[in-house]
Amino acid sequence: MRLPKPNNIQAEKYVAGMSLFKKRLAKIKLSANESALGPSPKAKKEYLKVSKSFARYPDSDGTFLRKTLSDKFKIDRNRIILGSGSDQIFELICKSYLKKGDEVIVPKYSFIIYRIYSKMNGAKVIFSKENNFKVSVKDILKKVTRKTKVVFLANPNNPTGTYVGKKDLIFLRKKLRSNILLVVDDAYFEYVKQKNYSSALKLFSNYKNVVVTRTFSKIYGLAGLRVGWGYGSKEIIDILNKVKPPFNVNKAALFSASAAVKDGAWLNKEIKHVNNWNKKMFNEFKKMKIETNRSYSNFLLINFNKVKKSSSNVFKLLAKAGILVRKMDVYGIKNSLRITIGKSEENRKLISKMKKILNV
Repeated sequence: MRLPKPNNIQAEKYVAGMSLFKKRLAKIKLSANESALGPSPKAKKEYLKVSKSFARYPDSDGTFLRKTLSDKFKIDRNRIILGSGSDQIFELICKSYLKKGDEVIVPKYSFIIYRIYSKMNGAKVIFSKENNFKVSVKDILKKVTRKTKVVFLANPNNPTGTYVGKKDLIFLRKKLRSNILLVVDDAYFEYVKQKNYSSALKLFSNYKNVVVTRTFSKIYGLAGLRVGWGYGSKEIIDILNKVKPPFNVNKAALFSASAAVKDGAWLNKEIKHVNNWNKKMFNEFKKMKIETNRSYSNFLLINFNKVKKSSSNVFKLLAKAGILVRKMDVYGIKNSLRITIGKSEENRKLISKMKKILNV
């Protein structure tokens, strides 16, 4: 019997941060850069409230949430597109702007979904070099050819936690051809307080060849509801809306996200918690002689070469203790793990277990 033949899809499957180890749910999950404190109480309340109308379809355009975002960030609601996570915005961009023979530039160590969607739409992915895990704007520009269509960049970057300063980011856009689309992922921008940094939304809100994406899966603690958004010129957003599926963001996500945006006090509580623990964990790892770079997000990237340990063995020992972290093999970063900053007690248990593993 002849069966339907699928397309020859070259992209690899996305491997998410683990929740289970040997079929058992982890007691402490620090593998997916999720919120340490969870969703705002106001978002939870809104979820329960809207659950009474789950029998009805959501607003396909997400008008209410787009208005909330517009009011909060002082931007044009007609230039906002909502997605089932910011992942879907990347997918829509690749569907709309890429074809076979095109090239996409991404930093060597960057969110894997950029290259997956690029390859799925026939593009060739070109990796730019990084210097000490910092994105090199200079090397991105070196990699540009006449075939370059899109440049993807997370700022701060995942999985390294480093960032590109605002002057360098503006310089990148200035030097790229005007017909190259720059996509900047603002997923972790809230955690950066350095003076030489600015979110892409602030820098590029009036540019016609930049799309900025944001997510509710990280600091807002709504990863399970799947909602994100993008901001760009009306011309670009109109194109993306043509390929956006109807009802792509569910009703619970729309209203919970809107409530979360309005709860500034909870957001600040999360930022303070994460940034305090970021410094503490950085210092603890240093004391253990574990190599790590300064991270400006809700996770740290650590390497075990100096302590002569295998990251694979450390991962297994942590997992057996009920603590799941993120392997870096899929990113091509050798002998390293990425640790999400969790609740205070979770972080203490991780540090304690790590000390036992290293005998310090």
